Amino acid sequence: MLVGNIMTTAVITIAPTSSIDAGIELMREHGFRRLPVVEEGRLVGIVTDRDLRQASNSPLVLRERWYNDFLLEAIKVRSCMTPQPITVTPTTSVGAAAALLRRHKIDGLPVVDDEETDRVVGIVTVTDMLDCLIELLTEPAAH
Repeated sequence: MLVGNIMTTAVITIAPTSSIDAGIELMREHGFRRLPVVEEGRLVGIVTDRDLRQASNSPLVLRERWYNDFLLEAIKVRSCMTPQPITVTPTTSVGAAAALLRRHKIDGLPVVDDEETDRVVGIVTVTDMLDCLIELLTEPAAH
């Protein structure tokens, strides 16, 4: 089975120059926990909900609300994204993608058309992997 068979193709991306507030809103609106960061059609990074929370909050610093709002708009995604994320292609096997997720202790991989262009065509997540496993394990046994 290939990544192209299980990946999510309706990928929402964000620009590195977008504010972290915009990233938080996109994730909240669509129920995502990560966004590929794309610049001029090429994947340049990935940002997770954890990255954005860490960039916007510090339990050691108390600030007034207006300052928090200012920071959410002023800090850009580029400052907290993971550059050059690990990627797969639609022709990568699901097993190989699962091994990458496990080895690197990450929850999602951007799927690019090929390593040359880095154009995002999907994303494969642990949830996609679990859905695939559930489907395989619950198929009726052939008689």
